Amino acid sequence: MNVDRRSFIKTSGMFAAGSVMLPSFLQSCHNEQISANVKSYLDHFEVSAEMLQKVIAAAMSKGGNYADLYFEHKITNSISLEDGKVNRAYSNVDFGVGIRVLKGDQTGFAYSENISLDDMLNAAKLAANIADQPNEFAPIGVNEKAPANFYPIQQKWTDVTIGDKVPFVQKINDKVFSLDEKVSKVNAFLGDETSYVLFYNSEGRLTYDYRPMMRVGAVCVMEKDGQIENSYVARSFRSGFEVMTDELLDEIAKEAIEKTNLLFEAGKPKAGEMPVVLGAGGSGILLHEAIGHTFEADFNRKGTSIFSDKFGKKVAENFINIIDDGTLPYDRGAINIDDEGNDVQKTYLVKDGILNSYIHDRISAQYYGVEPTGNGRRESFRNMPLPRMRSTYMENGPHTVDDILAQVDYGVYVDNFSNGEVKIGAGDFTFFVKSGYVIEKGKLTRPIKDINIVGNGPQALADITMTANDYKNDSGTWTCGKDGQSVPVTLGLPTVLVKKMTVGGTNA
Repeated sequence: MNVDRRSFIKTSGMFAAGSVMLPSFLQSCHNEQISANVKSYLDHFEVSAEMLQKVIAAAMSKGGNYADLYFEHKITNSISLEDGKVNRAYSNVDFGVGIRVLKGDQTGFAYSENISLDDMLNAAKLAANIADQPNEFAPIGVNEKAPANFYPIQQKWTDVTIGDKVPFVQKINDKVFSLDEKVSKVNAFLGDETSYVLFYNSEGRLTYDYRPMMRVGAVCVMEKDGQIENSYVARSFRSGFEVMTDELLDEIAKEAIEKTNLLFEAGKPKAGEMPVVLGAGGSGILLHEAIGHTFEADFNRKGTSIFSDKFGKKVAENFINIIDDGTLPYDRGAINIDDEGNDVQKTYLVKDGILNSYIHDRISAQYYGVEPTGNGRRESFRNMPLPRMRSTYMENGPHTVDDILAQVDYGVYVDNFSNGEVKIGAGDFTFFVKSGYVIEKGKLTRPIKDINIVGNGPQALADITMTANDYKNDSGTWTCGKDGQSVPVTLGLPTVLVKKMTVGGTNA
């Protein structure tokens, strides 16, 4: 295949879409059957099964217990529109392989942006140095694993030109301006990403994934009597170009106007400790940051999480179920395989109020004697996988929103968070609330904005006394950071009542 690596986006896309005819199985050099789908990914990266086995043998040559190869080819594009014109455009192509060797719970890792056999062998020998007992490893046969398909697409982003995309950011701009005369500025954006992944390990598992991603949204700026307010609204899915519909753009524009208008009348509540109602959807960021991270098994294995000694114990009311899920169709947090080549699943972290599972990668799963949960994730081939969340949410409870509000004499309702800080081990947090409402005698009254809520994640979980039946997944552009790596995630929550948290406000 005499094609420059930076030019085979189109040819590889044909294989991924299944638009070329290949025999159902092809033979590798060791007379192993390899399907047409796997063959297309091997061709994409210009490697063979024999090359993969040679690199694995080099990685295992110093006595490692396990090794894997993670190939990635990622194409990223984005455009943004401001003052009625497209003023920024960005494209990037990333390509390479990460090679990992495990010796017990120790990791040797190296990567290469070139995947000639010599370059990969050099990187494999470097990673192999985590062990120090020379060993001749005989690669086992290839065990092909077909991935799931949680995000089938109709039109690949690599087939879409910038000219096809510009009308959509223009439509968002025009729609937002048309909805309210107070709009003074709109920044609309559209980004897409296409990743091809090939995975092989010392156990012979050979698998692959095609990962689309898109994000679209706007920042709306409005002015009223000299007061300027702004809101950010976006959607992100593992979808093809077909997701770009007028209905989606209308939804974004309408939400941007509603959120920004609310801020003109908003003030601050009284400061102090009080009941807090977390609204459905985006309030799940508190669940993700202040609680979800403390369930990640590396923190528990090392004893730094407050939940490290609470497995199998009651941590919440018995109507509370918390899930981390990689299988939601078209979800930003979905993955067909994790970055260790494992199947993904829906994992109950808390079941009927009991801590039921941690979030595992290969290392922690081996430590705890359980199967991986499909949560080994990495930012790119340049990074080692870590136990990471995917879509983390709480299931519906037995109450209604009206029931919950009726229990609050004075408190706050919050549903729009912008940022925060969390001490992951203990779960102590401070979150900045963009907007919400005061609750007075069971009713939402005055809008509020720009306040902090302070608390402890495990304590807040224990203090959830009611959970409504209005679960909502927030499909925004959520990105989770950990150990210098960022990965896409989603989150969700039904409306819940936390009996007390500290709320920043006024002392008057």
